Amino acid sequence: MKDERHMLILDQLNKHGKVLVTTLAKQQQVTPETIRRDLAELEMNELLTRVHGGAVPYIPSQKEMVYEKKMSLHLDEKKKLAKKAAAMIQNGDTIAVDVGTTTVHIADMIENLQSVTVVTNSLSAASRFNLAIEEQRMTGLVIMLPGTTNPYQASVKGIYTVEFLQRFHFNRSFISCGGLTKDAVYDFDMDESLVSEAMMKCSQEAILLTDSSKLNKKSLFEICPISKLSVIISDKAKPDDWANEGYDWIHVTES
Repeated sequence: MKDERHMLILDQLNKHGKVLVTTLAKQQQVTPETIRRDLAELEMNELLTRVHGGAVPYIPSQKEMVYEKKMSLHLDEKKKLAKKAAAMIQNGDTIAVDVGTTTVHIADMIENLQSVTVVTNSLSAASRFNLAIEEQRMTGLVIMLPGTTNPYQASVKGIYTVEFLQRFHFNRSFISCGGLTKDAVYDFDMDESLVSEAMMKCSQEAILLTDSSKLNKKSLFEICPISKLSVIISDKAKPDDWANEGYDWIHVTES
């Protein structure tokens, strides 16, 4: 059903140059909320661009989506990746978690972990790890990094954030991205990218979580060469034309 709706939406867009949520909902006999979710997914796949009340043909943009809007996209895939990442955390670990709508779910997947120290620049992740402690799914400490807040991404960033990070040594860092190619890892925000890079440099293992919508995509700023990663966790198998750069690729399947 969803695929059929998507085809009809794109067909209408091709014919008319613009589509409206209300019109599509009536035509397909679904709620406006369903159409909005469809448009969000199609936009994420660069098949259209949403505007007030509807959508127009895709307009390339280097601007990052607002955090809460991104949270609803590819949600099932993100939770599966986060579950795999959470299983890699060991008792006594000190970990870093950057800002991302995939890494934020790691705390939700934690069970029976002891003495874990979490360092993060994500306001949402800090809240969820605190909840994991409150619910006794883990014991440990949550350290919120200092810096300047970005209300649109629920993050903290800046020179103070990077300088403070350099004092730590992490067993593992869990990193998100805005795009991933066979050569490099990318993100939208330069300052947040510098925080992610600093986390990786202070870690024994740098673990990237990326759903398949990010593969073969570039965004504004390069975080690091792909060879700097220890592990990539994705819902898609490693592309055949990507060379082995020394990292492990974990393909999280439906099962």
